[in-house]
Amino acid sequence: MRKGICSILFVLILAVGAGAQVKPADIDVIPDVVYGHKDGMALTFDVFKPKTHPNGAAIIFMVSGGWISAWAPPDQIAPRYQEFYDKGFTVITLRHGSSPKYLIPEIVADVRRGVRFIRFNARRWGIDPNRLGVYGASAGGHLSLMIGLDPDNGDPNAKEDLMKESDRVAAVVAYFPPVDLRPIVRGLNAAPTGTVLDRFPALNFEKEKAADYSPIVFVTPDDPPTLLIHGDKDELVNISNSQIMFEALKKNNVKTDFITIPGAGHGFRGADAKRALDATVSWFEQTLLKK
Repeated sequence: MRKGICSILFVLILAVGAGAQVKPADIDVIPDVVYGHKDGMALTFDVFKPKTHPNGAAIIFMVSGGWISAWAPPDQIAPRYQEFYDKGFTVITLRHGSSPKYLIPEIVADVRRGVRFIRFNARRWGIDPNRLGVYGASAGGHLSLMIGLDPDNGDPNAKEDLMKESDRVAAVVAYFPPVDLRPIVRGLNAAPTGTVLDRFPALNFEKEKAADYSPIVFVTPDDPPTLLIHGDKDELVNISNSQIMFEALKKNNVKTDFITIPGAGHGFRGADAKRALDATVSWFEQTLLKK
């Protein structure tokens, strides 16, 4: 099972693309910014800021495949975001507590806290907190949609000032995201099913909470602009997930677009990865840059 999950994570790394090599002088790297603690461990993200003509907007990448959030040395992952730096975007790679120790309710709480922390401290990195985009693939796409479609204004009674901050973002891109967990949440202490779902213990939470973590439930007219990208041969997360989300967004008059990658499965390679990345950069240019 672990081998299967690692294979999926490898595919998702390919899905976000690997741009041209970055020279160290091109960007400032702020590694392992701590945005919280749980069970004696730090929750962290990395910041990659272009030194030349930063545009003040930031893209938050959800580091999540199968709701596992893997760490890698910042110098190794920096080249993947070259296309964003070229347009002046700061990139923040946000990690969360990983499955199987943590389940989706706890994981969503982590990324919400991360976005609040980024907004609360945005000026430290020259970022406009009202021009944040978020994107991810598969589980990362699910988390991106949860942040985009179900935000709040923070808790005014929170003890920590950062928790009084909103977790709103201004634009979303989701690659092949699961959008409705109600049919697949397995319940607490679920027995093996003999299906692909056994690979994802993050789904083993209370069935009655499944709607609370299903992005399709939260589509409303005030949602941020949302781009969906999906392969029509995806056998893990069927393209119908993006199709129903796209229709719901259109019905609510949300700015949206849907790109189908013909022949692509769960993860994009080569020209497909380039097409998805180019569309992602363009979407954030359209929605986050000041006119």
